[in-house]
Amino acid sequence: MHFPEHSGIDTLHLQRLFDNMSECYKLFWFKAIIESVMAGKDRISYNELIDTMIADAWYMVSEYRLNLGPADTLEALVHHAYRATGLKSSEKREAIIAAVAASKDKELLKMKQVLTYNVPYRLQAPFLPNLKGDLWSGAKADLAARINTQAGLIYHFVRISGMDSLIEVTPKWSIYIKSNYEIIQGWIHYNLISYLQRRNPSVPGIPNKIFPPQERKLEKVKKLWKSILTVSPVTDIYGGIELDAGDISIDHFVPWSYVAHDELWNLNPTTRSINSSKSNHLPDWDTYFSKLCEIQYNAYGLMLGHEIVRREFEKCVKDHINSPDIMHKLYRPNIKRSEFYCNLEEIILPVYTAAQNMGFDRWTL
Repeated sequence: MHFPEHSGIDTLHLQRLFDNMSECYKLFWFKAIIESVMAGKDRISYNELIDTMIADAWYMVSEYRLNLGPADTLEALVHHAYRATGLKSSEKREAIIAAVAASKDKELLKMKQVLTYNVPYRLQAPFLPNLKGDLWSGAKADLAARINTQAGLIYHFVRISGMDSLIEVTPKWSIYIKSNYEIIQGWIHYNLISYLQRRNPSVPGIPNKIFPPQERKLEKVKKLWKSILTVSPVTDIYGGIELDAGDISIDHFVPWSYVAHDELWNLNPTTRSINSSKSNHLPDWDTYFSKLCEIQYNAYGLMLGHEIVRREFEKCVKDHINSPDIMHKLYRPNIKRSEFYCNLEEIILPVYTAAQNMGFDRWTL
């Protein structure tokens, strides 16, 4: 990565911040600092930074079930905060920060403090070539004082006082960060994606999972099912409810939180309330998979027999069927019911099993 040059800024040392990184703490700590600077705050407490780290890791851990590393302290902290606060896995970021900051949970406070033992000091190691061996040891106040003597640092320590400790980003670095935010942010995201891919080699869609979940764009799929309703009744696979065009919600059979795509074979219509109840859980396979096959195959038959349905299906193909192989296996003319069921199982069961292995909970209505 080549950063823009700037007087008084050591970009070579900046490039080395994440060298030899076995855990994710440095990424999230530095990301929290960058976000604070962009919010106009150069003097930041440990408490504020750790709360931001929890919020930034929240969706990766609680919503997407990603592994941050073996016995990772931040991952364990997010899991505990999720249980202690009672917030949703898809909660708004501001609400997460507020809830964690206000929490008096003793274990949560203890785990937050553990995160501050090393990363505030070790992050800037590339800027500290003379700090070696025992010089990293001893009281944190003494270590902070030794670090503060080095020129060119991103931040200095203002006060060492537990979670109320303060750092201050230096004026030159504050200006540099604000001037080059998009480049620095992209570099952090690249390193975070690379790290998560190493820790989660079989998980799809990692680049989409470093951000909060977004509302899916499924209007074409919804219009397809509404067109089907004009020619035939449709029964929801979870509750056995006959669907109404005014209350259709599109569900990902295997949660989007795992698959990170909107492929038609994984989508089925339900009601808003049932979709909300299911959330990002896995529907029980034995209870619901055969019903998914039935509703999908019936929709396929109606598409072949009714022009209004066929037109809406063809609009869906571009955005929601991205594999010619799957198009052939599921949507070619005159496919038999038994073959369709077998092919859909062949496609979806490995994905379902992988999501189950990642810790996605099973659900029944």
